[in-house]
Amino acid sequence: MNISKNISLQFKQLFFGGNWTSVDFAMTLSNVDWTMAITKTKDFNTIAKLVFHVDYYIDVTLKVLQGFPLDAHDKFSFDCPEIKSEEDWLKLKKKLFSDAEAYALTIEQLPESKFTEVFCMEKYGNYFRNINGLIEHSYYHLGQIVIIKKLIAE
Repeated sequence: MNISKNISLQFKQLFFGGNWTSVDFAMTLSNVDWTMAITKTKDFNTIAKLVFHVDYYIDVTLKVLQGFPLDAHDKFSFDCPEIKSEEDWLKLKKKLFSDAEAYALTIEQLPESKFTEVFCMEKYGNYFRNINGLIEHSYYHLGQIVIIKKLIAE
């Protein structure tokens, strides 16, 4: 079993389909237009903010996997740029999917020994914990997006 390839596949299926939950970002966002993406319902975040938030952590973690220092600040993770048009929304989705594809490819190329190494600092645990945590985090927010879509449709 190649752990790198298996985790990469799990990550890729979360975003592009084929996972055992039968729910993924590509399918879920395929019929979300920009007005739905910015629709505020109750006190929940908008779909656009959740997409930005998920991509924020993919982007910063991907940079670490590529050898750059960790530069992430939770306080900025919901600072979604204003979406004023379908073009803005498509740009945000394109970045999410581009980063997800790059992340999956980078994971696939990791030597298996990397998963047990410390991720930046001891307090963050190892690479496996962070990669697996990002998958869990993304599924959590994907579930929120699915619920928000249903609430908007009511």
